[in-house]
Amino acid sequence: MVRLGFIIGFVALLGILVSGLAAYRAYDQELTVDRIAFSRAIDVSSSLVQDRLTERELLARVSSGLFHSPAVTQANMLKPLRTSIYAFKTDFVVAGWVARLQPDDLAQAQRELASAGFPKPVIREFDDSPLQPVAQGRPLDVLMDVEPRSAETMAFVGRSLDQQPTLHDMFARAMSQKKPAASDPTPLLRPNGPTGLVLAAPVLFEENGETVGFVTYSYEIGSLMLANDELSLFSIALKDPRRAGSELVADDRGWVTSRTATGSAEGKSAPVTRTVTFGGRDWQLVYYAKTNSERRAQKLAAVVAFLGIALTGLICGLFGYVAYNNLRMSREIQARISFEHRLTAVIDELNHRVKNILAVIQSIVTRTLRHGSDVDSVRDLLIGRIHAMSNVVSLLSESKWQGVKLRGLFEARAIPHAERIDVSGPDISVSARAAQSLSLLFFELASHIDEGLSLVGKHPTVQARWEVTGEGSDAMFYFRWEEFNTSAATRREDSDFGRVLLDRVAPEALGGTSRRRFTDVSYVYELTAPMATVVDLTEQARTDRLSAPVQRAR
Repeated sequence: MVRLGFIIGFVALLGILVSGLAAYRAYDQELTVDRIAFSRAIDVSSSLVQDRLTERELLARVSSGLFHSPAVTQANMLKPLRTSIYAFKTDFVVAGWVARLQPDDLAQAQRELASAGFPKPVIREFDDSPLQPVAQGRPLDVLMDVEPRSAETMAFVGRSLDQQPTLHDMFARAMSQKKPAASDPTPLLRPNGPTGLVLAAPVLFEENGETVGFVTYSYEIGSLMLANDELSLFSIALKDPRRAGSELVADDRGWVTSRTATGSAEGKSAPVTRTVTFGGRDWQLVYYAKTNSERRAQKLAAVVAFLGIALTGLICGLFGYVAYNNLRMSREIQARISFEHRLTAVIDELNHRVKNILAVIQSIVTRTLRHGSDVDSVRDLLIGRIHAMSNVVSLLSESKWQGVKLRGLFEARAIPHAERIDVSGPDISVSARAAQSLSLLFFELASHIDEGLSLVGKHPTVQARWEVTGEGSDAMFYFRWEEFNTSAATRREDSDFGRVLLDRVAPEALGGTSRRRFTDVSYVYELTAPMATVVDLTEQARTDRLSAPVQRAR
């Protein structure tokens, strides 16, 4: 069982290690796959955004290049470009022509605006307030045309934008760099309008390369950064590197709101940043994962580990069950084999003892029914001797052949006239072999009690005494049988069988010596033998092993 438990424990440990390794591999692979998929989706998204921004810059460059020696004060400058700018399908909010007017050109510009039919053909400030006195020689950036034309957009025509806080820097950069420039995020059309960017492309005079105006396009940020949707793996925020503390985020409807940069929130993956270029400036697209890939990988690893441990438990249980059944069957087979071996030994032992008993009975019969004996006279004697043997065998069977109490051999059913025998001595157990010899010995002695009268005319008095002297291997058994008030003249002489039994068979069976004699008043029989032979512990141990029950496997 210890070895089986060790094997099952080893299998369980191995299964746990394999389950842990599988869980780790599942965690690592899931996390790697998620990160690759997330990174690939981000790369695709940032590439699409950059492509959109590039298309819009290209439109601005193309539009500015279509102006050939423009008339600065002309109001319908975008009309020839209408077909071209709509062909790009860049979903701009408003396209505009912003002319750089010198103070001397303001009057002519107002007339052009009036002739073009704009509702308010007056040059004014960007907030629609009256134009303040213009410094000598300082040009004004005035919106002269818009596309598409609507009541809302046409109301902006005639406004001076050079002092507008958001657009002023954009015009200055576009003019100095001679290429399109983007503004900071700003509300479009109205103060609470959608947040967007304005892109200005400078229009250059062919002769001297001076900037005579700008073509502007305004775009909502949501369309530029591919507004978020519910099925995307991430949400996108737009950040201006010059303003690290805030970012713009668009919802699934394209509405853009400003918020404080959140960074990596607790329990969520760190954001990923990609840089795009638009209008001569770098912008950062910040991608926030909608799901925590690490936590999902941990859950998958936990499931794999649970399945692995459950499978390990099942395998260990089945292995333990099969191994235990095999072990139990093996033990039962061994017990059956041992039982059969012991049964064979018991049968051999029984055969040996039966043969011994039959040999003794054969000897009894032969000696009793000697040639010339009177059948009637020896019948009772033969039956008594056989009965004595039967009695001792019954006593041995009851004790499982572990020996017989010496006093039990003096029972009335074993020997005649037992009630007239005075028995005394320690209550010792004698071996099976000694019990058979002593039983016949006691019967032979007792059978002569009534065969003659005592010296005083009465039946003799009998005493049976025994004692044990010494200790250990030196212990000796001493037995004395004495019939009082009898002599050789009054007591019948022992038969041939009796003499052989008393003088040779019984002493030899016990490994001792005997003596018969007459005293002045009694007949005495004495038997001395080693206790080791009388008790015979070797025989008892062998019998105990043969009679012990077979232990079956549990």
